[in-house]
Amino acid sequence: MAGSEGFEPESDRVTRHVRDDILDGVRRPGSRLVERELAAELGVSRLPVRDALKALVTEGLVTPRPRTWAVVREFSDTDVSDLDEVRSALETLTFRLASQRRTRAGLQKLRADVDAELQAARSGDAVRARRAAADFHETVTSLAANELLSELERTLRSRMRWLLGQHDDLPAVAEEHEDLYDAIAARDVPRVERLVAKHLETGRSAAAAHLRHSSPN
Repeated sequence: MAGSEGFEPESDRVTRHVRDDILDGVRRPGSRLVERELAAELGVSRLPVRDALKALVTEGLVTPRPRTWAVVREFSDTDVSDLDEVRSALETLTFRLASQRRTRAGLQKLRADVDAELQAARSGDAVRARRAAADFHETVTSLAANELLSELERTLRSRMRWLLGQHDDLPAVAEEHEDLYDAIAARDVPRVERLVAKHLETGRSAAAAHLRHSSPN
């Protein structure tokens, strides 16, 4: 498939489409992902669908089933706890480095992410707000200027985006991101560390509440 940015393999397009559907809540946890049905829906052969499902299994968003189907992963309490522990360790370091190493161009991108998130949250556009919130975290990783951290972020990106998507109070999250932006811009490392600790606790509470509300029974 050709586009403004050049050729995109069908498997990449299918992967992106299904990933976005999962992260945006269109395909719910436990939903079946059947090769034949996805191929018909997206107008492709089954091979790129098969490759896409394999990629999404690797990303941690899909659980394989025998033969030609899979399901959208249902994250358990333990899964969420594990993700939170890793997120806490990585983000504490990432935000601290970002506040020490940020550049003018990086701050401009971070400001744009915050503005997009604030606008979307205030207008009630949950999908756009959550995407902008995830973009904010990825931009902070780039500001940290540590290639190993960037590699780890890419490996965990889809699962972290899922975790960030558990927030329901989107304006509050956007405001926390704006506070973090201000502290990073000021190179105020102690304040960044305090705000990160608060932000992580907000995320922990949000994920727990979201799981309680979404659990059957």
